[in-house]
Amino acid sequence: MERTLSKSLWHKYRARWQSSHSLLCIGLDSDITQLPECVLNERNPIWEFNRRIIDSTAQYACAYKPNLAFYLRDGIRGLEALQLTINYIPEDIPVILDCKVGDIGSTMEQYVSTFLEVMGFDAITINPLLGADVLKPILERENAFAFVLTLTSNPSAKDFFIQEDMAVKIARWLTIFPPEKIGAVVGATQVNQLREMRELMPGHIFLIPGIGAQGGDLDAVMHYTRDSDDYPNILINSSRGIIFQDRSPKFAQAAALAAEDLNSEIGVYT
Repeated sequence: MERTLSKSLWHKYRARWQSSHSLLCIGLDSDITQLPECVLNERNPIWEFNRRIIDSTAQYACAYKPNLAFYLRDGIRGLEALQLTINYIPEDIPVILDCKVGDIGSTMEQYVSTFLEVMGFDAITINPLLGADVLKPILERENAFAFVLTLTSNPSAKDFFIQEDMAVKIARWLTIFPPEKIGAVVGATQVNQLREMRELMPGHIFLIPGIGAQGGDLDAVMHYTRDSDDYPNILINSSRGIIFQDRSPKFAQAAALAAEDLNSEIGVYT
């Protein structure tokens, strides 16, 4: 079954939150070099791995987020796995492509058209360096949505996002765009800036990486970035900490337990 942009991520997120009470985004960073041996002899190892992960974790997920790089690594077979994965995820669960694209004109038009309309993602991640033209194809499309890199979770984010005040500048800039179309990537490891980011961007959905393997502070995230009790407007992403909990034939069951545990930890605050 192919997915379509019949509803925006904004509406899917709100509906999924109400039905599942989950804020967990599961990152499908399905590195071919890290997959369990039990799937490596399959015709398409990444797809088989993802299928089992989705089957075991869907009940705990508010969204899924494949990272494009891990699918490109396996060439044509990897891109096939990516498309099969998108089509397999239940329609009511939003799917975000972590691609971090950021170009202008016809180039950005092709990125957006391919990822959202042809492949069927609900949202993509965008690098805003080239300015408002990067967002134009998103803003012009009904039901299109993008998460803009605003304050990333990696240690060297301090080089530009923090020391040069880029995070604050981007956050202020994003407020001119409708929250129904544009969200922000805000890293959980940047504890000192979390409160400021929410104060600058009320109403926008935050995609929050850094919990789990990167050591982000869940308590700080839940205290400083939640928007309201009705709609927290946050998606807390964990990738390796869930999907690579175990590399035995029981990897899917281990992923389910990890997803359930993190979902329960988040639920303490909601």
